Amino acid sequence: MSNGVLFQYFEWNLPDDGQLWNQLARDAKHLAEIGVTSVWIAPAYKGGGTQDVGYGVYDLYDFGEFDQKGTVRTKYGTRAELEAAVKALHDNGIQIILDTVLNHRMNGDDTERFPAQPVAADDRMKNIGEPREIESYTAFAFPGRGDKYSPFKWHWQHFSGVDYDKLTGSNDIFRIVGPGKGWSQGVDHENGNYDFLMGNDVDVNNPEVADELLSWGHWALDTFGFDGFRMDAVKHIDNVFTRRFLEEMSKQRKGELYAVSEYWSEKPKLLEDFIDATGGMTDLFDVPLHFNFHEAGECGEKYDMRKLLDNSLVACDPLHAVTFVDNHDSQPGGSLASNVQDWFKPLAYALILLMKEGYPVIFYGDYYSVTHTEPADDSDDPEQEDETVREASPHRKIIDMLLECRRKYAYGDETRLFDHPATVGLVRHGDGEHPGSGLVLLMSNGDVGTKDVCLGEEHAGEVWREFTGSIDDRVTLDENGKGTFGVCGRNVAVWIREDAVSQEE
Repeated sequence: MSNGVLFQYFEWNLPDDGQLWNQLARDAKHLAEIGVTSVWIAPAYKGGGTQDVGYGVYDLYDFGEFDQKGTVRTKYGTRAELEAAVKALHDNGIQIILDTVLNHRMNGDDTERFPAQPVAADDRMKNIGEPREIESYTAFAFPGRGDKYSPFKWHWQHFSGVDYDKLTGSNDIFRIVGPGKGWSQGVDHENGNYDFLMGNDVDVNNPEVADELLSWGHWALDTFGFDGFRMDAVKHIDNVFTRRFLEEMSKQRKGELYAVSEYWSEKPKLLEDFIDATGGMTDLFDVPLHFNFHEAGECGEKYDMRKLLDNSLVACDPLHAVTFVDNHDSQPGGSLASNVQDWFKPLAYALILLMKEGYPVIFYGDYYSVTHTEPADDSDDPEQEDETVREASPHRKIIDMLLECRRKYAYGDETRLFDHPATVGLVRHGDGEHPGSGLVLLMSNGDVGTKDVCLGEEHAGEVWREFTGSIDDRVTLDENGKGTFGVCGRNVAVWIREDAVSQEE
């Protein structure tokens, strides 16, 4: 879709008040107005309790409907409230993308004993000692749901590995031993074999498991009308099964299913290999670009801005690149903490929202609020606890401006201006379908910067102004359509035609 925007509607430390689905329903109209076309929601099914963000999956079929794990609602609300939010989004023309966690299960109802082989954490192909009997929480009975929606019950043979032995209290990694058991092969090769991530590792090569996961996917699409899936932790799941899952779901949606997958790696070659292995059926988050943003923020003026797009997915495979600045994992305290410095976030968002390539994501924590911990006033007092503070994001104003620029002006061909170590940018040349469209974006990580930009003779005599308010001057193009555009130090500038607003009206 033209100039689409994906909004990640959660962050890791949201309040445990069960109100997110209600908030999302109320917010649907506003999201549509600012140009959001899809919303990515957190794993919406039952985990280990109301504080579970959703990745400690207990029951994929319980979207806040059954009394299980001490609660009916999830952290975000009830099934009925989720359904109301889905309807509100659809009524406002917004797709809804479900975070889909197929890799592991946690919070089992009971323990079982079975044979397992302890392996090295840094090389899961390396055995440690001899196989032995262990006991772990691999029995899932779903007492609150029973057989409703699915009679399938999980047991040890449905998993390939676990990370707990009750008999010894060990948290080592154990590969389950038995006929047909073993790590999946179509996974990342980090740590020898990265099939195992956490909890009870789902064995997608078990036919019963594969059938159950496919059945769940069909049920979820039919029941809630989701428009697609955000596939979690795909580097740990056999890519043969991921492709099969997406093919089956796409058939159900007659080819209109959208999928984006999380393959957390800075190596673009691994991302490209996964895209090939799954037949191009899923986009991928541009993790290498995120790490470029992270490095740029950390290094400040020492970072060479000409390298900002180097080795990114959007540079090598733009059709499959979902560009983002931060997310729930990269935010401070996250499991993959690598948050982009606040001073650099306006530059990063300007790039992903105004460049031609990539499908950009707005992170809830960058747009609304995040929770952080402030140290106690007297750190020498052991009785004084750190304070948890929820703070509104300082970036919403600039993101709103950039979203408006994306909706109105970010059209047409692109010329990149990555020719200076501190000041870079791009030109969007506009198109005939959007009167007044076209823009010049400049970004600086150092001092005040300028660029001489030639837009063509057809623009001769035009007056351009800076949209965000960071510069009050005007630029008048000469007879060749050339002008000198500026940007403040450590800032972003978006230049548009001064008469563009009147043309819109």
